[in-house]
Amino acid sequence: MNGPYKPGTPCWIDLMVPDQQAALDFYCGLFGWQGEIGPSEQGGYSVCTLKGKPVAGIMKAMYPDGSVPDPLPPTVWTTYLSTDSLDSTVKSLTDARGEVLMGPMDVMDLGRMAVAADPTGAVIGLWEPGTFDGAGIVNEHGALIWSELSTGDTDAAAAFYSAILPVTTAPTEMEGGPDYTEFKVAGRAVAGMMSLDNLPPGTPPNWLPYFHADDVDAIQAAAAEAGAQVLMPAFDMVAGRMAVLADPQGAVFAVIKAKAPEQPA
Repeated sequence: MNGPYKPGTPCWIDLMVPDQQAALDFYCGLFGWQGEIGPSEQGGYSVCTLKGKPVAGIMKAMYPDGSVPDPLPPTVWTTYLSTDSLDSTVKSLTDARGEVLMGPMDVMDLGRMAVAADPTGAVIGLWEPGTFDGAGIVNEHGALIWSELSTGDTDAAAAFYSAILPVTTAPTEMEGGPDYTEFKVAGRAVAGMMSLDNLPPGTPPNWLPYFHADDVDAIQAAAAEAGAQVLMPAFDMVAGRMAVLADPQGAVFAVIKAKAPEQPA
């Protein structure tokens, strides 16, 4: 990626975990990332890189004063959508019945961020870039390739995201699969959405990151060997071969070897 992401596009992901070093060891070993615990003035935040480019953040679950929450928050990946005006997006978000969980804050000169819950309960981050646009590599092995919202009310979610950012939604055909909706920015699909009805009972609304994998089966085996749980073993579907995993601390993510788009005859 060169230059800023268009508003409404997933631009960054990060993970808050009880054991930061263990998470760094797991993901660096799995995807070939480089990462270490960051400086104290940045709260120890780790910016993990691939080929020298930022791909994801990992941080220890703690309050700004360094104390540890009790109980600990869920260990989940947070997806951030890019915006060119965080304050305006947050205002639209509250008007659209979203809930602000962490209000707008400056992250040095890198940019400004906020975290919110959409009206269906899914947590989403917002990022207004300063000197940092977001992920520097996407769609390659070990890097983010897709973001997917699972929700109990797809109509409400579609209306919400279209109200706060310049995104549109459109149904797409998935042969042999569940009903699926694409989020589009400037006519380009940037994320997906499906109903929680397609997932195990009790699954909360969530945004799921997909990492590209050259060999899904090998990544699944390596993850399991490193203590991950296989939630959905590798299988073939219309978009490629994929698996859904939970890392040793419980954070869920998917890996996929995506099929190249079909070219017109």
